Amino acid sequence: MRLSRGRLPPAVLVGALLLSCGLACGPGRGFGKRRHPKKLTPLAYKQFIPNVAEKTLGASGRYEGKISRNSERFKELTPNYNPDIIFKDEENTGADRLMTQRCKDKLNALAISVMNQWPGVKLRVTEGWDEDGHHSEESLHYEGRAVDITTSDRDRSKYGMLARLAVEAGFDWVYYESKAHIHCSVKAENSVAAKSGGCFPGSALVNLEQGGTKLVKDLSPGDRVLAADGQGQLLYSEFLTFLDQEGPPIHKLFYVIETQRPRTRLLLTAAHLLFVAPPQNHSQPQPIFASRVRPGQRIYVLGEGGQTLLQAAVHRVSLTEEASGAYAPLTAQGTILINQVLASCYAVIEEHSWAHWAFAPFRVAHTLLAMLCPSGHPYPSLSPFAAPSEAPAGVHWYSRLLYHIGRWVLDSEMLHPLGMAS
Repeated sequence: MRLSRGRLPPAVLVGALLLSCGLACGPGRGFGKRRHPKKLTPLAYKQFIPNVAEKTLGASGRYEGKISRNSERFKELTPNYNPDIIFKDEENTGADRLMTQRCKDKLNALAISVMNQWPGVKLRVTEGWDEDGHHSEESLHYEGRAVDITTSDRDRSKYGMLARLAVEAGFDWVYYESKAHIHCSVKAENSVAAKSGGCFPGSALVNLEQGGTKLVKDLSPGDRVLAADGQGQLLYSEFLTFLDQEGPPIHKLFYVIETQRPRTRLLLTAAHLLFVAPPQNHSQPQPIFASRVRPGQRIYVLGEGGQTLLQAAVHRVSLTEEASGAYAPLTAQGTILINQVLASCYAVIEEHSWAHWAFAPFRVAHTLLAMLCPSGHPYPSLSPFAAPSEAPAGVHWYSRLLYHIGRWVLDSEMLHPLGMAS
């Protein structure tokens, strides 16, 4: 697959790769996770959570550039018409209502918490997306990723608790910035740690070598599923494990990618990689995030007779929520056909080849273990390579290992940029 190296220092690239490969279906287990009740402590004035700078990986991430109304990225913003939120909108342009989907989701969750905490009081947004340059350089307000909030009654004695509620609602960085407001921000939709991950719903189907199909959630060791190599040639590849798995009733938001000729319908999460046909003068498929797929682009689908891959134009892209669980299968080839559409097994970073490289040690260890256990069940009960059906739900241990290594590499690079001593 195509490799795009960019201009980042090698340590940053390696760290981002490992960090992103380790996320699988990512932080935020969807809408189905229950939180244990706990006593909430108001934030102190000038306190911020997490206790790192806003534009670092541990918080809302790097600034990605200002969004203007006439820019291509303007489509990343969505209006928020929640009647339980008061928008100041002093510019009378509706700009304060515009924000990224992640910011909107967290804000709507916070609005409910505010009403529960103080009956009769609503959440109030004093600043949202800024198109007029009123904030400091590289402010996340310019990307629709930040909001300044108060309560509708403007009771400043409530603001410390309001900040705590914002933390609980899932904002990636919350700052009791001023006596007059709380500042909250979120990660970019396509940033490393923002992703709800790279998963398929449990209802998705794969093609088996012995014939027929199988629900992705029911895959087990020994299954060989239809996949493709780097040149787009079909082959059957061994299913190794789930990089992440969460069974029902967990809810996930999925992108729905549909074609008409032939008719296919694939559901996958925003950060999962899907292969699209390259522009002219390029020969290899290009992996892109599901959230970036647009009508008119061509994806690879199983042709009639199941012997070749065909290019099919995307007819429609939409969003839907499902409660059939979320599963991220890994094959030895690193690709898989899901609902007859070719997809990568990886997510979060648009570098399929690098992600596949990061999992090479796991594949080698899996092969060696299988050779040592010829009984057909190469998963001793105490082995860290436990069968997917026996492994605990959640992110796979190898993915977590990559994530922690990636964080260490990136943190080291941020402290010592380009290898210079502090």
